[in-house]
Parts: sequence; C-alpha cells; structure tokens
Amino acid sequence: MPTTKNNSGIESLRFLTPARAIEVRARFGSPVYVYDQETLRRQAEACLAFPHAFGLTVRFAMKACPNAAILQFFESLGLHFDASSGWEATRAMRAGVAPQKISLATQEMPENMPELRRRGVLFTACSLNQLDRFGRQFPGEKLGLRLNPGLGSGHSGKTNVGGPGASFGIWHESLEEVQDLVMNHRLHVVKVHTHIGSGTDPAVWQHVAKMTLQLTREFPEAETVNLGGGFKVARGADEKTTDLQKVGAPVKALFVQFERETGRKLKLEIEPGAFLAAQAGALVCSVQDIVSTGKKGHEFLKLDAGMTEILRPSLYGSQHAIIVVPGPISRSAGKKKYLVVGHCCESGDLLTPAPGQPETLAPRLLARAEIGDVCVIEGAGAYCSGMSAKNYNSFPEAAEVLLREDGALRLIRRRQSLEQITQNEG
Repeated sequence: MPTTKNNSGIESLRFLTPARAIEVRARFGSPVYVYDQETLRRQAEACLAFPHAFGLTVRFAMKACPNAAILQFFESLGLHFDASSGWEATRAMRAGVAPQKISLATQEMPENMPELRRRGVLFTACSLNQLDRFGRQFPGEKLGLRLNPGLGSGHSGKTNVGGPGASFGIWHESLEEVQDLVMNHRLHVVKVHTHIGSGTDPAVWQHVAKMTLQLTREFPEAETVNLGGGFKVARGADEKTTDLQKVGAPVKALFVQFERETGRKLKLEIEPGAFLAAQAGALVCSVQDIVSTGKKGHEFLKLDAGMTEILRPSLYGSQHAIIVVPGPISRSAGKKKYLVVGHCCESGDLLTPAPGQPETLAPRLLARAEIGDVCVIEGAGAYCSGMSAKNYNSFPEAAEVLLREDGALRLIRRRQSLEQITQNEG
C-alpha cells in the first residue's frame, strides 16, 4: 500500500499497523529496520514486466539494500544483481547468488579480480585505465563498458551520475582510445552500459537510451545494452512513482528500430535499486526526548535513531514520511509541528530538512508526541541500512527484520554489540 494522508493531513503507515509497529519494537528493540516481503515481490514483478523487444535482465543494485535475506528473495524471483565493488560481489556470492548472475561495475578495481573472473562474474570497465588494466590481466576475454553519454539527471546534484560533472563511466568522446585498447588486448565488448542518476527524469532517461544505442553501433559484438536504473519511487505521499510501462514502451520501440537498421537483436538490462526496495522498508524507532527552544524557536522530537540509520536527509535533503504511533495510554489527540532530529551529537543529524536542502530546517506536522512513543520512518528500504554514518558516536548497527508474506516476523540481522564495534582495534 502506498503512503497516504489521513483526514488530519498527517501521513499514515505504508505496510505496518500501529499495533505491529509496537510489537516490532517490543520484540526486536529500537531502532530496527523492517522490510515487507509482499512489497518486495510486487516491485520485482513490476520490473520484470518492463517493456522489451528481445530479452530482459533485471539487476538489483544491491548497494541499495545488501542484506543476504533480501538478495536471496530477489534471486528466487528471477532477478540478477549489480555490484558496485568487489566486496559487494563477494558478499552476494556468500549469500548464495550464482556468480554468473552478478555484474560488477566499480569505481575501484578489486584485488580479487582473478577470482571473480574465474568464478564467472562479468566485469564492466568504467574508465580507460580500468579497461587497460583488465586487458593486460585478461587478454582476449569478454567484458562490458560503462560509458558516460554526456548527459545526466537526478533528484539532486549529488545523485546525478552522468555528464561532465560525473566521474562515472568512460567519456563518450573517448571512443577512439577505447577501440584501440579493445583491439590491442583482443577484448570482446559484449555489453554497453550507461547510468545517469537516481530519481531520473523519464524524458531524459529515454533520450539517453537513444544516445546509448548510437554508441552501441561502435561495438558490433555487443549483445546487451544496460540502461541503468534511477526510476523515481514515491517515498512520501507528495511524490510520484515512475510508471515503468509508460517509460519503457518508447525504449522498446528504439530497440526494434535498431534491429531493423542493423539486424542486431539487443537484450535490455535495467538495474533498479530504490524502485525495488525503498517502499518495502521502514525504520521503527522511539521518541526519546522532546525539547523546546522557546516561542521564537522550535519544538524538537529527538529519536533514538538518525544519520546512523538514515543518512539521506542529512546528505541530500531527502524527504521521508515520519509517523508518530501513540502509546496505549489515553491522552488528548491533535497534531503539532516538530523538527525531528537524530541521536547524534551533530547539528546535521536532521530528519526533517527542506526538500533538497539538507541544511534548512523544515518543521513537520505530526501527531502530538510524548516521550516513549513509537515513531516510524517510511521509505527506508533502500540506501538507508546500506548507506549510513555507521557507528558514529559509537552507536551500534540496528537490527533488521523481514515481515514475511505469511505475516511472520523474521530477524535477518542482529543488533550489533559494542564488542563487535571494537573487535578490530589494536
């Protein structure tokens, strides 16, 4: 179910109920991530139905939520995986993912590349240096190329990964150098890959798809075109989720046109992360303090979670629905404006910034809260647990729980202990 607003204008829970949120905190502590298996399945099915002409592979961008239980569930549904480091590729294999289902595109060449190649992980070179290094190590082998098409898009400058301001991929004007390296090392380019950003404008995405197909003409052995992900997903009631059928239909037509002109039937790859997992996650935490800075100031809700669990608001000014779940003791109803902050000794630990402005305070209208109330932060299934200010102020990693389709709650990551935080210190 999407996040909605009740009659008071306050956002409602997406897949939890107030009683279930209270139960989760009682059983697993606070804070704790909860992932909804039903939502994960629904989003995966939507991606697997993406329009295509000659074959489709959906790769989960595992950096979005790399928990083994999530990876295993997605693999059972037929998804493949995109790894952003050698560590991620190895982590996926340890979770039981077949190496042949993993594609590695990384900013840093892994030291264990020979092992990854031996086991069947496909590597995609993201720079001229990577292409040369791969060719020297593995002459005559197959690989993919990530190209920067010269254009990008994203919900903020920090999520735009295409164009001249982004270091990701080989600049599109460097094709002559690429061809020389491919020829000198007798390499076989079997995939061309572009990715332009998260929260991408669908019109820009479609335009870059056309540009990517033009670039693919230069690589006659290419069998697959990977157009990345970045499909917008609504984390809050005021946001709109990308219609994959609508955005994909024109791209399918481009592949058909390419086949008519060249005789080549290219397979399509997409690699969504947030689209698959964001709506499926919530962070259950607690109101641990309420403070005021006077009539001209603000009322602050202090949670027992923050940038150590959800960094996106501090980093991007991202918006997450926040729902106060009142306790069982009867009290006056109503709503109030609060600034919601985390538990870190850090002024940037702000959970209610203005949209796209991480340093701007933006009070949020919430149900009237009391210390000890449960608080649920929605849209926490992607780029939250996997991307956080881990162990800042020595706070431990939160536990993770899977809400299964049969209604059962399964612990899929235990809460970290202080001993685990310090175990590698000398």
